[in-house]
Amino acid sequence: MKPFAYLRPADESAAIEAASREPRSTMFIAGGTNLVDLMKEGVATPGRLVDLNRLPLSRIETTARGLRLGALARNSDTANHAAVRQRYPLLSQAILAGASGQLRNVATNGGNLRQRTRCPYFYDVNQPCNKRLPGSGCGALQGFNRHHAVLGASEQCIATYPGDMAQALHALEATVQVRGPDGRRAIPIADFHRLPGNEPQHDANLAPGELITAIDLPADAARFASRSVYLKVRERASYAFALVSVAAAVDMDGDRIREARLCLGGVAHKPWRVREAEAMLKGARPGAATLRAAAEAGLAEARPRAHNGFKVELAQRLLVRAISQLTLDHATERRA
Repeated sequence: MKPFAYLRPADESAAIEAASREPRSTMFIAGGTNLVDLMKEGVATPGRLVDLNRLPLSRIETTARGLRLGALARNSDTANHAAVRQRYPLLSQAILAGASGQLRNVATNGGNLRQRTRCPYFYDVNQPCNKRLPGSGCGALQGFNRHHAVLGASEQCIATYPGDMAQALHALEATVQVRGPDGRRAIPIADFHRLPGNEPQHDANLAPGELITAIDLPADAARFASRSVYLKVRERASYAFALVSVAAAVDMDGDRIREARLCLGGVAHKPWRVREAEAMLKGARPGAATLRAAAEAGLAEARPRAHNGFKVELAQRLLVRAISQLTLDHATERRA
């Protein structure tokens, strides 16, 4: 591991000022569950680490607009918080589907959003990777790409975003609060993560020195509390990243779907809102043919590679299963 300077600021201003001095070589660290691994492998080589753990950013509190999750709140505390479980159970399910209990006890909400791909070509410093070393090429394009993207990829990068929590945040239409050298700003979650394009080294739309301070869940999203589910398909039963996952939430109007929110994981460089499927389901009665047609529309733009074509059908089936599960329960209740 490369030697580095270590700083422990006591407040946000000091942390941002420390990061702004040498933005290209400075990284924030909190739980460190991803960053430390990257440093051990030589993938991340910061000259300075700014430890955020003294900052007062771990509160979870109700606001006039919904619920605010502190960026330094631990994943376990967030998933088990009473307000999250009651009003936003989709988020609780997604967090608990990720990693292990020990890691969730350490990992933070802000760090979870910023975690990097687990693409093996990214982790292997002997392989070409435009995300790790821009201009070096993408080894996955012609290599083993079973776990890679089928949507939104580019010829520069076909890596996938690995997390679980973010899919739920996209479905709930959360907002990320950040603070940097130029002040505070709010980023809608839909605009937070990036597609690779020609700059796959950038995972998120954050400026140098910007710090995530909180994540806001809107009060309106609580209407999905009784009709939401997170489903995750992986190669082993625990502690594995998703081949495909889906965060699904439904609001019913009688026997019709008033609104559906659908976000896929494991299929793109960022959590992927399936807006084509959402549009087809709006106002529809949830029959088998309707759900299948919506799922197919949602994956119509998929471009699988040599080894990951199965993800297209898997994602379609997972979408149908999620909406069926949510709407079938509703129909059963109406007949009772």
